[in-house]
Amino acid sequence: QVQLVESGGGLVQAGGSLRLSCAASINIFSINAMGWYRQAPGKQRELVAVITRRGNTNYADSVKGRFAISRDNAKNTVYLQMNSLKPEDTAVYYCRADVLDRDATMRFFWGQGTQVTVSS
Repeated sequence: QVQLVESGGGLVQAGGSLRLSCAASINIFSINAMGWYRQAPGKQRELVAVITRRGNTNYADSVKGRFAISRDNAKNTVYLQMNSLKPEDTAVYYCRADVLDRDATMRFFWGQGTQVTVSS
């Protein structure tokens, strides 16, 4: 079992910045990938950014060049730096850990979510 605790959400004006944090209860070296997802009201949850154990990253087209995902292995924490925020970035942001179990099953663990609201 992996517990994930997100923090850093809040209210910001368009053009502003926020940094989200996701602290894991286990050594993140044992986690295949960690990602940030978001869900706006009335919409499906979507991938924002992901970082693998090897440090490879991938981003949704809508956030490329504005958001950056990073990891601090010593703190078992993954960050999402969000710059040039737009009202359409408003959503609940969730952290997810993808863990390959001993039986080769990929298991997904979610955090509780943190609200990001961007005002115009």
